[in-house]
Amino acid sequence: MQRTDDSGAKERTRVVIMGAAGRDFHVFATCYRDDPATEVVAFTATQIPGIGGRTFPPDLAGPLYPDGIPILGQEELPRLLEEDRADLVVFAYSDVSHEEVMHRASEVLAAGADFTLVGPDRTMIPARVPVVSICAVRTGAGKSGVSRRMWELLSEAGINAVDIRHPMPYRELSLMKVERYASFADLDRFGCTIEEREEYEHLIAAGAVVYAGVDYEAILRAAEEEADVIIWDGGNNDMPFIRPDLEIVVLDPHRVGHERRYHPGETNFLRADVLVINKVDTADPEAVSALRAAAAKHNPEATIVHTASHAVAEGAQALFGKRVLVVEDGPTVTHGGMNFGAGAIVARRQEATLVDPRPYAVGSLVDVFAENRHLAEILPAMGYSAGQLADLEATIAAVPCDAVVVGTPIDLSGLIRIDAPVVRVTYGIEDVGEPTLADVVERFVAEKVSAGTQGGEPQ
Repeated sequence: MQRTDDSGAKERTRVVIMGAAGRDFHVFATCYRDDPATEVVAFTATQIPGIGGRTFPPDLAGPLYPDGIPILGQEELPRLLEEDRADLVVFAYSDVSHEEVMHRASEVLAAGADFTLVGPDRTMIPARVPVVSICAVRTGAGKSGVSRRMWELLSEAGINAVDIRHPMPYRELSLMKVERYASFADLDRFGCTIEEREEYEHLIAAGAVVYAGVDYEAILRAAEEEADVIIWDGGNNDMPFIRPDLEIVVLDPHRVGHERRYHPGETNFLRADVLVINKVDTADPEAVSALRAAAAKHNPEATIVHTASHAVAEGAQALFGKRVLVVEDGPTVTHGGMNFGAGAIVARRQEATLVDPRPYAVGSLVDVFAENRHLAEILPAMGYSAGQLADLEATIAAVPCDAVVVGTPIDLSGLIRIDAPVVRVTYGIEDVGEPTLADVVERFVAEKVSAGTQGGEPQ
């Protein structure tokens, strides 16, 4: 749709991009930033606490947007459609049900505007080095563990792989254009949130270099300077931002059927070269078989790999019969929809009693439980801001328990004070049966990685 002014000249198409500070910014950068025929009048945001009320800054928005672009709450969309006369709404959320996508589409269409999804071909940036992407069908499927295992296998093969992680731009956007993490000190220097640390710490501990930020063209070019291979480490079951030579997608047998009910997880499922059925050590064998059947029906060309996600906790025997508070990875149990994680698995193995944290929730955690009514016996490790981190600390302190089981991938007691004894849960990916992830890497290296590659430049 394109309006004309009184003289008959074409006006710029007025666009709103719906998102959560991830794909929305990337869609803007790859499709709209330099397009003189369109004007992005706003981003509307949800999913992430406190994500609205900011401005996408002029230095990232480009010369067509000298004042930047407002980032508004999702509740502002009706006004943008009516008062600001938006012509087109671009849907750029991830990890949402197909039903939710069409509810949003119906609201837009009812207002008379167009509604669209932007496909991967327009948004995937070509790389100068081989790329393997690790994505998932739902948040919490175990993608991070597979990403780390992929880095380890490439490293064992003598290949310098660099991890580019899906964006988490929760802080000052102008300072986050390109971020490089190679040490724990970098996490402190950039002032990372809990959610960022959950994705970066385990890779840094393994020896990996991680890039993230806002401008993924600039991020990719920086990473290519030191990489033989790029690992796209996708978050929130989103599609890759970098064009992959190998697409690996992780499935969760604890949520059979979700691979066909969520956007854009189903897109990943249908595109995958390799489907990893994770958590087979804790899943019902019938659920694993159901996923294999779904893969055979809907993506029969994909290679299927089985993996276990082993949860390990030093000192777990001390939890036997005790009353414990379980703190789990925040995104997995909030918009990922899980009602348990690795911490709960370890606690239940020890026949511990899980204390319901809801009556003791403080501040923003009250709202988190109100918005996620499937949560009862676990506390999400929410820390998108200093204030929310303080609420988490206060909530943990208020819960009467003998111990705290931390199932998030980071050392939470290094960020907040926890007076009760802490049992930290870690987990890693192990192959179960054949073919293995090692087989996948061996084939990828043979087919895609030049033997003489060094520092991103073929020799």
